[in-house]
Amino acid sequence: MSLTYTLVVNGEVYGEQSSLNAYQFASALIEKGHRLVNVFFYQQGVTNGNGLTVPANDEFDLVSAWQQLAAEHGVLLQTCVAAALRRGVVGQQEAEQHQLPQSNLADGFEQSGLGSLAESLLSQDRVVQF
Repeated sequence: MSLTYTLVVNGEVYGEQSSLNAYQFASALIEKGHRLVNVFFYQQGVTNGNGLTVPANDEFDLVSAWQQLAAEHGVLLQTCVAAALRRGVVGQQEAEQHQLPQSNLADGFEQSGLGSLAESLLSQDRVVQF
């Protein structure tokens, strides 16, 4: 039986394991035939959407991995807009709204509110938090 999933990622992109664990879990559930609808990045997890992240040559590029997963499987990558703004992850619309000189939200990510997460909690079969 195929299930629909939302993942909630609270861990920062580098420096701890939870974001990588979330990515590996996402890949595994898709491989098993389940549908990952969206990944909601919250708290420190919004750093996964920072388009200016440059990992060392010998490190796994997690931002690119999320982008590729989303592009190949139609997964929504949503960063909590309030948490993102507090941590300097800014989309184009927010940059214009707050009169900032640029945005740095990675391609394939969108900023969203907690209402989107609440909707996912009600509409997906499973929600898993990392």
